[in-house]
Amino acid sequence: MVIPILYGTESSPPVRAVLLTLRALQLEHEFRPLDMLAGEHLEPEMLRKNPQHTVPMLEDGEACIWDSHAIIGYLVNKYAMSDELYPKDPLQRAVVDQRLHFETGVLFHGIFKQLQRAIFKEGATEVPKDRLAELRDAYALLEQFLAENPYLAGPRLTIADFSIVATVSTLHLSYCPVDGSKYPKLSAWLARLSALPFYEEDNLRGARELADRIRAKLPKQFDKLWQKAFEDIKSGAGKQ
Repeated sequence: MVIPILYGTESSPPVRAVLLTLRALQLEHEFRPLDMLAGEHLEPEMLRKNPQHTVPMLEDGEACIWDSHAIIGYLVNKYAMSDELYPKDPLQRAVVDQRLHFETGVLFHGIFKQLQRAIFKEGATEVPKDRLAELRDAYALLEQFLAENPYLAGPRLTIADFSIVATVSTLHLSYCPVDGSKYPKLSAWLARLSALPFYEEDNLRGARELADRIRAKLPKQFDKLWQKAFEDIKSGAGKQ
C-alpha cells in the first residue's frame, strides 16, 4: 500500500490543517519536514513535483497535490469512510467551500500573510493597527458563522474547521487573542477544537513555534498585550 507523504513545516498553518485532517481520518502517512530557509522547497525535484514551490504538498503515489484546501478535500474524497468531514450534499458542501475560501482569501492571505510581511520583511516595530482592525472584523464574522451551530459549517466538524483553526489559533497566539467577552462563540469553538485528542501534536505545537518567533520580533512594550495569548500557549489555545 502506498503511504501518502506530506511535505512542509509544522509552523505553517496550511500544513497543520492537513495534519489535522490526516489524523481525523486516521490515515497512515509520512511527514517530511522541509527547511524553507535553506531552500529545500526550491530543489529541482521539489519544483518538478510542485512548480509553485509552496507548502503543504502531498505526494500520493504518482499524484502530487498542493494547496491545503485542495489536499484536505482530496483526502476526504479518497480515504474517508463517510462524507461527514466534507459533505457531498450540494448546499452543505457549498457552505464548507465558502468557509475554506474565507480562510484563504481573508484570514490567511488578507490578514495573516500581511501581518507576517509587516513584522518580518518590513521590520515594523509594532503590529499595524489597521491590520489588527481587519483581524477583529474577521473574528466578528466568524462569530456570526457560529451563531446557530457549534462548528463553522454546521452542526458537525468539517475540514473547514481544521483549515480555519490552524490560522485562527496562530493569530490568537501571536497577534490578537480571541477575547471571550467579545467573541464568546468563537472562543468556545476554539476551546472545542483544542480539546480534540490530536490537536496539541498536530496544531498547537507548530502554532507555539511560530508564536515564539513572532513574539521575539515585537518590542517589549507589547508584552502585556500578548500576555494572555502566551499563557494560553502553555495551557492550550482557546481554553477558557
